[in-house]
Amino acid sequence: MRTIILHYHLFKNAGTSLDRLLQRTVPDGWVTREFTGTHNTDAVETWIKETPEAVAFSSHTMMGPLPRIDGVRIVSVMLLRDPIARIRSAYRFERHQKADGFGATLAKHTDLEGYVRVRLALPNDRQCRNFQTFRLAALLPGPEPEVARATQALEQLSLVGRVERFSDFLADLYGLIAETMPAFKADDATRENVSNKKDLAETPGLMALLQEVNQDDYAVLARLERREPLE
Repeated sequence: MRTIILHYHLFKNAGTSLDRLLQRTVPDGWVTREFTGTHNTDAVETWIKETPEAVAFSSHTMMGPLPRIDGVRIVSVMLLRDPIARIRSAYRFERHQKADGFGATLAKHTDLEGYVRVRLALPNDRQCRNFQTFRLAALLPGPEPEVARATQALEQLSLVGRVERFSDFLADLYGLIAETMPAFKADDATRENVSNKKDLAETPGLMALLQEVNQDDYAVLARLERREPLE
């Protein structure tokens, strides 16, 4: 049985740190690729089949049900984070990165509140609105409410961790892969791509808005922590 790690890399959720650790563990066995479309499971399955030498796969853009391949044990992993902390980090990163995409350009020309309000005004932009719920729900397409599908998806993934407890996540991951990837060092983690921690201009109104538009993300995190049931 072939065992692989499939990393659903969410933007500004410590995914680069995990990828760097995997690269150090399996220098010739870590691969990354990006995809298009909202249902690209078939393309992901083809990627895994056509890359037999790889043992760790990472992508920001895998959407659709988890892949299933005969003869392959897929350890699917995702890291989640407090949504407001993630949005702050995304803004800092885009403001300072050397790029001219939409998010980077917007961040360079406005403050955090302006960045958030512009992105919230765009109908299909999920960067600042329940982003993690959206990505989890994509694993279980269907007519059910997004938050319900996201909650169910927590049980579909092999491992879901918290950025705030990154070391615990790594220890749990080691427990899943130790027999097939003994070189993985759960205590050999260096946080990569960490944004500057300097204070940002945040008004009570902005914080209240972000709490309101990320209620589903907080509900999903609460379920992950088993602090409260969802309706």
